[in-house]
Amino acid sequence: MDSSNDEALDIIVTNVVATFRTRCHLNLRTIALEGTNVIYKPEVGKVLMKLRKPKITASIWSSGKIICTGATSEDEAKLGARRLARCLQKLGFKVRFSAFKVVNVLAVCSMPFAIRLIDFTKNNRPIASYEPELHPAATYRIKNLKATIQVFSTGSLTVTGPNVQNVATAVEQVYPLLFACQKPRCK
Repeated sequence: MDSSNDEALDIIVTNVVATFRTRCHLNLRTIALEGTNVIYKPEVGKVLMKLRKPKITASIWSSGKIICTGATSEDEAKLGARRLARCLQKLGFKVRFSAFKVVNVLAVCSMPFAIRLIDFTKNNRPIASYEPELHPAATYRIKNLKATIQVFSTGSLTVTGPNVQNVATAVEQVYPLLFACQKPRCK
């Protein structure tokens, strides 16, 4: 297998975190008593609300800020956020859906080969770090994309970035570096 061979890598998005504002004050006690699928956490000052479809969990603060986690795409995150806003409107709040933003995307990817982490880290020293006593993966940070890649010796990658496009670009950028440090196949 050579590096010019275009083998498609499956990048699986596992979590999308998004925020939005309701532009009104929310009474958490009312949401906890009248809402469905809610968990009231008064010691933290928030309510957790879960939706089944799309499967997301939202942290709701009284200021009107809401953080949605658990979606598997940016579109699903937006749909879930709008459904949450609609649920709050049905509870009697004057909610206006605004300032929606995807904050973080977590994805996993598996290389078709194993990786020599020590060689990978030595070759990419300023941006890559590997502390086997602390964590089994090497960390590779791409500043301009604001993406972080955790590289495991098995060839598994965990990628975090601000959006899906940056995550895909980060994997494309790191692939040739990983290919150069692949472990030889056992026979």
